[in-house]
This record gives sequence, C-alpha cells and structure tokens, in this order.
Amino acid sequence: MEDEEIIELYFKRKEDAIVETDKKYSAYLRHISNSILRCKEDVNECINDTYLKVWNTIPPNRPSVFKLFVAKITRNISINMYKKVKAKKRNKNMEVALKELEECIPNNDNLERVVEYNELVKYLNEFVAKLPIDKRGIFLSRYWYLSKVKDIASDYNMPENNVKVMLCRMRKDLKDYLIERGVSL
Repeated sequence: MEDEEIIELYFKRKEDAIVETDKKYSAYLRHISNSILRCKEDVNECINDTYLKVWNTIPPNRPSVFKLFVAKITRNISINMYKKVKAKKRNKNMEVALKELEECIPNNDNLERVVEYNELVKYLNEFVAKLPIDKRGIFLSRYWYLSKVKDIASDYNMPENNVKVMLCRMRKDLKDYLIERGVSL
C-alpha cells in the first residue's frame, strides 16, 4: 500500500492504518529503535508507542514523507526511553556517538540564544546533503542510526580506522560549516 493511502486511513480513523504501517515499516522502525536500545522488549514498546503517537498525530498533521515521519517519531521515543533506562542499562555506543558530536553542536542552553532550532536543522540538512553518497551513509549510520564503528566498517567494507578518520574529518567539516554560518559553539 502506498504511503498516501496509509495516511488516508489515518484520516478516516481506520485501525487498518496501523496494520498497514506495521506491514510496510516494522523492520525499518525496529532497526532504528534497536540501534539505540539494543533490548527487544524496549524496542517492541517503542514501536507500539510509535504507532500510538502516529495515530494521535494524524490528523491533523499530514506528513509529506511518511517514512521519515514515522522514523523520526521512533527515534525520538527510543532516545527518550534510553534516557529513562540509562541508569540501569548503558548503551555506550550511543553515549560515544553523541559525545563525538558535542563539539560540533551547541548545547541546549546556547542553542536558544545563538540560533533557532529550525535554522540549525536546516544547516545540518544542508551539510549532510552536500556530502558524497558514501560519506553521507557513513555519517548517518553513525549519528542518526547510532551504529557502531565496527558495524559501519563492515557495511562499507572498510577498515575501522578509516571509518574513524572519516568521521573525525566530517565532524571537523561540520563544525567549520556551522561556524561559517554564525553558529556559536
């Protein structure tokens, strides 16, 4: 079923919308959630919470890219759950990936004073869009899907050290890109 048809089911308040969303995107959403949580039970809960949030959000919202809409919801719910269970379970990979980006992204206190959130998102999207496809994939694997360097190296058939160097250079380039646009780090 096409995304537009699934969205229409949500607007008609048909429970089949959730069934069709699950059929089409379950594996994708589980991959996103699992890369953050690494716990089957927590992933299942996040997926269920995703479907509930989508149900409560559509209508009135009509996402232009449904796949990205549900992916973003899943990612945010997973990160929030991670924060809740952080004291009990640690995903060191997520902590390391987010720590790597700290020097490139302003913290929440500075973010409100320096640049509006939407402007920062715009700059990040522009930066990622300008990357060559292979580098874009590596960057997103690490900082969107929070994949381990070892897994990225395997996926791209590269030595781990090459991936680490690439990520380091891309972070430096991102930092420079944001500074050029007036974002204070």
